Amino acid sequence: MGKPMQKLLIATNNKGKVEEIQDLLKDINVELMTPNDIGLKLDVKEDGNTYAENAEKKAVAFARASRLISLADDSGLEVDALDGAPGLYSNRYLSKPNATDAERRAFLLANLRNKPRPWNAVFHATIAIAIPGNASVQFASGECKGEIIPEERGTGGFGYDPIFFIPEMNRNMAELSMEEKNRLSHRARAVMNAKTILKEVFGL
Repeated sequence: MGKPMQKLLIATNNKGKVEEIQDLLKDINVELMTPNDIGLKLDVKEDGNTYAENAEKKAVAFARASRLISLADDSGLEVDALDGAPGLYSNRYLSKPNATDAERRAFLLANLRNKPRPWNAVFHATIAIAIPGNASVQFASGECKGEIIPEERGTGGFGYDPIFFIPEMNRNMAELSMEEKNRLSHRARAVMNAKTILKEVFGL
């Protein structure tokens, strides 16, 4: 009998992120696990000062709780006209409990209403990979440049995707297929950069 396939925990409870990361890592010869697969309920407070700090906190907490090598990401949307906001607080931009993605988008557009266009923006993602019992965490990052537009378009993706326009594609992020998004999104670029690390960690 061959040895069992090694496992990697995708350390997030965000369904959209899980689907994207699973698709991006489908060609890596490891078994991709989710917290749901192993019955792990963990809510990590994202109070770091950088994307890397937040990603590290999540990766380390999930690795410690699961005893599995864990990959976590922290990402955000930075809008030039808002001095880089919402940035680190993209998922908590609206200080309302259980705010929906649509409510956060509406709040962002309301804050941009009187600002001159184009509303240039960049999506940023940093990935952290933590190994149980190993204090050393490894990082990879990626970015995708575009602009915010005032009308929502597309039904794919999540978060701010429906109002994030990518000039090179002449479409919004939410109008891209999973295959297209996973070629040029910030998270796609971060995961691609993380693959080298994962291959070393798993000895592939």
